[in-house]
Amino acid sequence: MPPTRMQGKPLNRSLHAAKATKQDEFYTQLSDIEKELRHYTAHFKNKTVLCNCDDPKVSNFFHYFSHNFEKLKLKKLITTCYKNCDADLFSKHTGERGIYLEYDGDKSGNRVPDPDEIGITKLKGDGDFRSEECIKLLKQADIVVTNPPFSLFREYVAQLVKYKKKFLIIGSVNARHYREVFKLIKDNQLWLGYNCTRFFSKPDGSIFETARTFWYTNLDIDKRHEEITLYEKYSAAKYPRYDNLDAIDVSKTNEIPCDYDGLMGVPDGLLDNYNPDQFELIGIPFGDLGKEIGVTKNHRGRTDIAITIDGKSRCPYSRIIVKRKS
Repeated sequence: MPPTRMQGKPLNRSLHAAKATKQDEFYTQLSDIEKELRHYTAHFKNKTVLCNCDDPKVSNFFHYFSHNFEKLKLKKLITTCYKNCDADLFSKHTGERGIYLEYDGDKSGNRVPDPDEIGITKLKGDGDFRSEECIKLLKQADIVVTNPPFSLFREYVAQLVKYKKKFLIIGSVNARHYREVFKLIKDNQLWLGYNCTRFFSKPDGSIFETARTFWYTNLDIDKRHEEITLYEKYSAAKYPRYDNLDAIDVSKTNEIPCDYDGLMGVPDGLLDNYNPDQFELIGIPFGDLGKEIGVTKNHRGRTDIAITIDGKSRCPYSRIIVKRKS
């Protein structure tokens, strides 16, 4: 889960501090969950949903799915909690054993999840999503929805892919540049959802701000089939070429030329509205990923700062290389 922003400190300093201390226990606001989940209603009918990085007492994911169980026509809701020994002390971490909850719908007729309708079981281990017993629960699930620890995001996504699970999860803005994640986006196995958020809550209920976070999913949504309207015409004067990659530079997404068929370096914001029928993702133009797509040494004999124009760096960390499809 996302790191905290300390009062009076810039976001990047707080991110580094949280990374160093592994501060991952922060919670997504219910309003943000509702805002995103409304686009996926059709996916949940007769499905078992797993929230495997959640504290049910404070998790708004558990709240959302349990209170909308009948509306979504769910089959079952499973939620795991890390290192707890008492059902009344979910967030205290007073023991080394985790727990998991199962809810399969309203029995009393009041259409809300009553305590006696929720099955609570102690785990043998601490509830780590990588443990054998948590993987067993994962295998039961059709869709995984949660806010996983950002420090373990790569490993978390790899597990979902390994077990071929549908998912809707929250990750940092930088996650889309991870080699493993970008490859999944390129291969149409993962894409960005509708919204981003900056605000989360701490275990004590206070709200704090982070750098932007995004929803990452492999559930098909209308958004990824909508084409971006392109109206600009290519000219060599407006779109300079890189020194060390056979591609042109496009400084704004809405200025992608509609008549250019070669490689283009465009802002990575294109991934927010990426349509695989309109564009082909080629790669990221820096580091080892840059070498893979043909970035050569620059005028200083280096590839680590990647693409340049007239010997000057051209924001390689905010560019992705794409090609327009006919």
